[in-house]
Amino acid sequence: MPLPAQSTAVIDKVSQLLAREGHQGYLVGGFIRDWLLDRQTSDIDIAVSGDAIRAAREVARSVHGKFVLLDELNSIARVVIPKGEDRGYLPRTEAFRQAEWHLDFAPFSTNIGADLGRRDFTINAMAVELGRFASRAARSTGQVPSGENLIDPFSGEDDLKNGVIRAVGEQVFEADAVRLLRGVRLAAELGFSIEPTTEQLIRRYCQSIIRIPGERIREELLRLLSLPRAAHYLRYLDELGLLVALIPELADGKGVEQPTVHFWDVFDHSLQTVAALEFLLRENEWECGSKEMLDAVPWSDSLDQHFSQEVSKGSSRRPLLKLGGLLHDVAKPATRTIDDSGRARFLGHPKQGAATVEAIMSRLRFSRQETSLVVSLVYHHMRPAQMTNGALPTQRAIYRYFRDTKDAGIDILFLALADHLATRGPLVRIGDFREQCRLTDYVLAEHQKQEVKVSPPKLVDGHDLMNELGLGPGPLIGSLLALVCEAQASGELASREEAVALAREELTERQAIARTGS
Repeated sequence: MPLPAQSTAVIDKVSQLLAREGHQGYLVGGFIRDWLLDRQTSDIDIAVSGDAIRAAREVARSVHGKFVLLDELNSIARVVIPKGEDRGYLPRTEAFRQAEWHLDFAPFSTNIGADLGRRDFTINAMAVELGRFASRAARSTGQVPSGENLIDPFSGEDDLKNGVIRAVGEQVFEADAVRLLRGVRLAAELGFSIEPTTEQLIRRYCQSIIRIPGERIREELLRLLSLPRAAHYLRYLDELGLLVALIPELADGKGVEQPTVHFWDVFDHSLQTVAALEFLLRENEWECGSKEMLDAVPWSDSLDQHFSQEVSKGSSRRPLLKLGGLLHDVAKPATRTIDDSGRARFLGHPKQGAATVEAIMSRLRFSRQETSLVVSLVYHHMRPAQMTNGALPTQRAIYRYFRDTKDAGIDILFLALADHLATRGPLVRIGDFREQCRLTDYVLAEHQKQEVKVSPPKLVDGHDLMNELGLGPGPLIGSLLALVCEAQASGELASREEAVALAREELTERQAIARTGS
């Protein structure tokens, strides 16, 4: 099977370096799997005889890469070759410039077969001697020697051909419980199925996932949520007992009935919200969706780019929006009351939900930026519906919405659309949904106009107001500036004089109220 020229060049260089230091090396795991599936990858796993950390340091020094110690206890290290940097031994291709290469080094003790027996799934328990990938034949023809050169003690190649995820043995989940989640993520990523015995093992060990450090769960969860059918696999995680083991706060939503406007209980509504988001983001079909619905949804290249923006290392807005959809009603069970008419109410659930979600994100070691976005999604998810009472929102309402939601404003609008769809489900009325889409489109368009009006240029700044009104620095200046910006964005001001006059009028009114004590 052909190898990309840049892969061959990297492997060739590493092979030479290890041979010079007297190390025996094998390409193992995901790299072999992806090569057999003809999938491009810039992650290379290498099992090394001897001191793997020392070998990684030598490779990093020779290729001018970055050395990262991943696990000192188990002697695992990484060499990162940043994207876009020129390396004399690598072909100057666009594919290389766009890739950040990760070379992970780990030791093997006695023989490579014993090392493969400690791996997770059969499709990841294959190896090829490093030198064979770096042979003259591989470099000249782009082909890698196959057949007897593939070390495959657990028939991983057959499972690849059959599209099966199979555990190497019963001990794999005891050894490392993150494999419980990884198995589902691999099935989703490759379009494979988990074979029944492995499914039974996952169910047996599902509670073990709570022992795994949050950052490892975060990485697997984000990779799963980044996939187009994430909602389907979240449901599968629940069937395996993993979803509520990962996020036990979701369990309370099961069986919690909602007012008759809702088709599903709280838990199923949350999963359906993720499915509806994938529909709105043009990632997947939805069981209750239609082309007529999708045609009504605002969409553009700029929106597509917005949802693809990186939020933190390894995450973008898309998977975090789905996570917000999953968690947006997490506090409904805790806030549920029954009013005099017998109707269920969930007063305050966005605010309480935001606090709960902040704790969940902290537990799973999400970054500050990721946490801020998802917390804002949950806290403000009802805000779009509150901007209007049957009419289009005012300019001031739109300004205040984006002022309060900051960079999450667009994402919240789409969460609100998905929430609407997942509320009614198969009973959704296309006319009502079109109206919601018209509101969203209007808010997006008016927000874009307001941004042009306000930034740049500002009509006044804090120093201007202090000089004109005889005030010193303090919260009052900030409050007056916010009022001016809101009026400017609403089209009520167009000059510096008008801005100062408005600030003066507001100040006079506040001083009068203070004097009367009203």
